[in-house]
Amino acid sequence: MIVSSTKRKTLALAIVATWLAAAGSIFATDSLIFQSDETQTSLIELFTSEGCSSCPPSERWMSTLKTSPDLWKKVVPIAFHVDYWDHLGWRDPFASRIATARQRAYAQRLGEDVYTPALVVDGRSIVVGSRREAVEAAIAVAAPLPVAMTPSQTADGVTLEIAASPVAVKALRIAYDPERATHVSAGENDGERLREYRIVRDVETLAEWDGAARRLTARLPPAGQGQAILLQSADLRIVGALDLRPV
Repeated sequence: MIVSSTKRKTLALAIVATWLAAAGSIFATDSLIFQSDETQTSLIELFTSEGCSSCPPSERWMSTLKTSPDLWKKVVPIAFHVDYWDHLGWRDPFASRIATARQRAYAQRLGEDVYTPALVVDGRSIVVGSRREAVEAAIAVAAPLPVAMTPSQTADGVTLEIAASPVAVKALRIAYDPERATHVSAGENDGERLREYRIVRDVETLAEWDGAARRLTARLPPAGQGQAILLQSADLRIVGALDLRPV
């Protein structure tokens, strides 16, 4: 059977439409807009623990981001659960040594104490995570991140076109749970049902290089998870950030 050129074009468009619909089932339609470029973007890293009674207010602040569009469009928020509270009555199921080591590295470089809740902005400043005015002030004065990343989705991952950086960088892939609820039965939050947001579940180093422009690929996270791609310099400053949200 001979297929006319018009029918071939129609069939090709149908195939493309089907592929785009499938891609949309992995990431939300606005999933690629929160990235470092000429606009204001900041990476905010909350260091928290379910064993800390001072931490729930910082989680409540995280929960308000979606209802604060102006702020939500300026930040890539993630929450690292530290493990140094685990021996004090309640073992946080999301805690990791990686989170604790990351917070200690920031504290050492910035000359700060290690505490929870702590919120690090762009690897450049630390504020008490439960003090909303201090957090929002730190975000307001942060400079735009200098290195742009342009993502495109493939069948089995994400391709990232990364602009040149003024310094050598490490690219990190951070997989996170958008939201979880936990019933705490011991420790300082005994009896509480905690809702937590943007919980880091996996950290993977994609590459380290001299900062020249390059292309990287990252695998997709498990269904229901989102992921952030971070570009970080040797002195722990964040120079680029990209948020790929789940549906």
